[in-house]
Amino acid sequence: MREDGVSVCSQMWIENFREPDKTVTNLTSYLRRFELWVLAYQKVCADEIGTYVPRSAIQRSALEDLLVLRNAVLDGRFKWGARLDFFIKSPKDKTDYASLSKRKIKAILTTTQPAAFQDKIVQEVLFLILEPVYESRFSQKSFAFRPGRTAHTVLRVIRRSFAGYLWYLKGDLSTVLDGMKDSFVIGALMRDVRDKKIVDLVKSALTTPVIKTAVEPPKKKTKRKHQKKRVLAEDEPKPDPYWLDTFFGFAPEEAEKQPSWGHCGILSPLLANICLDELDRWVEGKIKDYYSPSKSDVIWNIPEGEAEQGNTSWPEFVPTSGPDKTRKMDYVRYGGHILIGVRGPRADAATLRKQLVEFVDQKYMLKLDNDSLPIEHITKGIMFLDHVLCRRVVYPTLRYTATGGKIISEKGVGTLLSVTASLKQCIKQFRKLQFLKGDRDPDPQPCFRMFHATQAHTNAQMNKFLSTMVEWYRYADNRKKIVNFCSYILRGSLAKLYAAKYKLRSRAKVYKIGARNLSRPLKEKKGSSPEYHNLLRMGLVESIDGLQYTRMSLVPETDYSPFPNNWRPDHEKALLEFISLDDPQRLEDQRSLISEQGLISPQDYISMLVWNYKRNALPMDHQLSIASTVSNIEKEQTLLSGTEDQASTEHMEHV
Repeated sequence: MREDGVSVCSQMWIENFREPDKTVTNLTSYLRRFELWVLAYQKVCADEIGTYVPRSAIQRSALEDLLVLRNAVLDGRFKWGARLDFFIKSPKDKTDYASLSKRKIKAILTTTQPAAFQDKIVQEVLFLILEPVYESRFSQKSFAFRPGRTAHTVLRVIRRSFAGYLWYLKGDLSTVLDGMKDSFVIGALMRDVRDKKIVDLVKSALTTPVIKTAVEPPKKKTKRKHQKKRVLAEDEPKPDPYWLDTFFGFAPEEAEKQPSWGHCGILSPLLANICLDELDRWVEGKIKDYYSPSKSDVIWNIPEGEAEQGNTSWPEFVPTSGPDKTRKMDYVRYGGHILIGVRGPRADAATLRKQLVEFVDQKYMLKLDNDSLPIEHITKGIMFLDHVLCRRVVYPTLRYTATGGKIISEKGVGTLLSVTASLKQCIKQFRKLQFLKGDRDPDPQPCFRMFHATQAHTNAQMNKFLSTMVEWYRYADNRKKIVNFCSYILRGSLAKLYAAKYKLRSRAKVYKIGARNLSRPLKEKKGSSPEYHNLLRMGLVESIDGLQYTRMSLVPETDYSPFPNNWRPDHEKALLEFISLDDPQRLEDQRSLISEQGLISPQDYISMLVWNYKRNALPMDHQLSIASTVSNIEKEQTLLSGTEDQASTEHMEHV
């Protein structure tokens, strides 16, 4: 291995972002790079055993098996979905397949089995190769299954770009994520990738049948007998903690479904975005054709050549639409869910819906109707990612300078787009997780999953869950209210749990002993044991952290930080900046600009000071200050070159 796997990946990202429109024809050269296979092995091992394996800690036998797997993929001997014959096995797989009985072999061949370890490695290598190719080509309006583009990014884009829109189309194309025709997926892949080896690998992963057994109906719950705690093996990863497992249950509808096509594994979300990228490009063309500026809407109009049309960070002062108003639309896609905002008459939105239904039917063979693509007005509230988009009318005071220098103040009328967290959806999620019952008057229920945990551990788990909820509702206008409600539900649930666990009969008694935030111990040892504080000081008990955000004033404010128009994730900005700095033409343009404006570089400035100092062309006081500066600079330069003795001699000569 000549290089590190990360440096090889970085080079691929730089090459694709430097020429994003170039058709890729030679990806097999990267498929041969053993550094990528080692990196993929490390990533898959981290998922399998729960710990990262450094490259120096990989055993020689594993590297040899990995090399055999790479050669098998290049020679066409690799087959997806192997059950018994493997080129490489997982470090935690100790099964001797040669000595298995016929009954066990039959069970392995006929029942649903997790993806083989070698399949995951090949999937990871293909993902490392294909992701930079398409990330440089994807639309800026698509989110989900992409690095740096989360649900928070969608909410910030909506707050910035959807102000002033009256009609909204919300579509659910998530059935596309369930699977598409193999020929269409391969056709979408070959638009930009013309490497036969890569295309054949993806095609075989899609077409190779997956053995699945019929799902048995769930059995009736019986009374569970006492079970011993299961001890995890040394190389077995720990399950998700309670707070993280609970937060996953809060996933919004738009983020619940994740594609899984054939044997593609982690490649499936990338392939889904590749197929849906045609929809993004089609809608972007409609946005460009529909834009019709009006002179009366000054705030939506900007000079030609700008990246964005209109300044939507400022309230729109004419919320109604008509023939003399600016017509505009915008679009975002999160996974298989789309949201289109239209500023114009409802007839335009209906026309767009008809065209969209025809495009989806023709391209994806998916039948949509008006119920699956409803047109809703902003006054009714638009639900997206468990947040409600609604319009809020404001009356700002406008001050401007008229002719003659007179300052005029006028009362204006405008609208702001309000993005609020849905309390109804929050209650629904809590009910699904069995934290409460009832709808109009929700009543917290005890979380018995934490019955055998200590008070300190239970409070710590709930605090982590609350901190995650605070971050999830970071950009909601009602962040304080919704987080305080979550804290109330969790606090009530814990109080009922402690009342049942310590036989205190009521929540009121729990609060009386444990305080409002449940930070005081609810049970102490019998007899003449020392107090809790003395035990805590001696290190004999755990410290109990109280529940956070028990009061609304403790919840952080909503994050209203400005979101730039041409926003890109940090890794893309770093790539583009590196590419621009590496461009010799830009370097030449900067030098010519400096010379035209009469500016000089720091090195030229130092050279000029040295020349003036030696020629005694400056007054005495300037010479003294410059002499010390030059001597220090020359001393640092000579120290860097390793001639410290010579530097001290020259410094004494200057003095």
